[in-house]
Amino acid sequence: MTASRTWSAWSCTVRLTVDDPAVLGAACAELETLMDRVGKAASRFRPDSELSIVNGRAGALVPVSRLLVDLVDVSLVAAQVSGGAVDPTVGQAVIAAGYDADIETVRRRFPHEPGEPQPVTGWQHVQLNRKLAMLGVPKGCALDLGATAKAWTADRAANVLSKRYGCAVLVEIGGDLRAAGVPKKPWVITVAERAGETGVLVTLAHGGLTTSTRTVRRWQTPTGYGHHVIDPRTGRPSEGQYRTASVWAPTAVRANTFSTALVATGDAALGRLKLAGHPARLIDADGEVTELSGWPTASRAA
Repeated sequence: MTASRTWSAWSCTVRLTVDDPAVLGAACAELETLMDRVGKAASRFRPDSELSIVNGRAGALVPVSRLLVDLVDVSLVAAQVSGGAVDPTVGQAVIAAGYDADIETVRRRFPHEPGEPQPVTGWQHVQLNRKLAMLGVPKGCALDLGATAKAWTADRAANVLSKRYGCAVLVEIGGDLRAAGVPKKPWVITVAERAGETGVLVTLAHGGLTTSTRTVRRWQTPTGYGHHVIDPRTGRPSEGQYRTASVWAPTAVRANTFSTALVATGDAALGRLKLAGHPARLIDADGEVTELSGWPTASRAA
């Protein structure tokens, strides 16, 4: 038997599934606590978060928690692995594009022209002293950890809860899923561009499965839709070949690194994905689907 609970947080759907119904309540409480801690450390939308304080003191080294050290460290590794396609220093560019508040707030307000594209400082200029837990960014730079913090939380929660309660666990936070433990049968997952839409069914026994897309977190502008996935090469919302990418990897962070990179920079990220050998399902701007590196051929329409 399995048990599942779904709720909303971080402007997305959160779902926790376990194969021991007796532990569901306690496991959900722990996931909510972890998400609250991550929000206090790394939310771009909370003025009291550690990340907001660091961004507000650009040019200086700021003492931070070990949690934020870990989250920034993960984002820098993702930047390196992706060849800079997933860059945490896109904060100012995201704000200029119009994503300067919670997504529901952005969608409700009167459409306005985005600001001028902002140059991306580059992840190499982030100062992180892991030993002393100090963090700093150059003046004019702001960090945005949205591409990796959500996936890190899914990884962390799945691993901790599976070990603590001795059961198989599936954590979903938005488009980032992580399975841990040994389920009696693999989880059956619907992979779709948007929640509730028709997709394909795949099975997931372990590891991370993430979907990145520019079709969900978007908002109206006078000239069309804006979205949150920034191409670091231009400082603008991506106009790359792929509007959606789904990737499997051993962890959600690893999967998210490649799925985000593919949406952000298109074909420029394709070579790294093929070299890594992670299964992927890509949807281009015209809706054409490409499946790579062992994406299950038995996947079928949901």
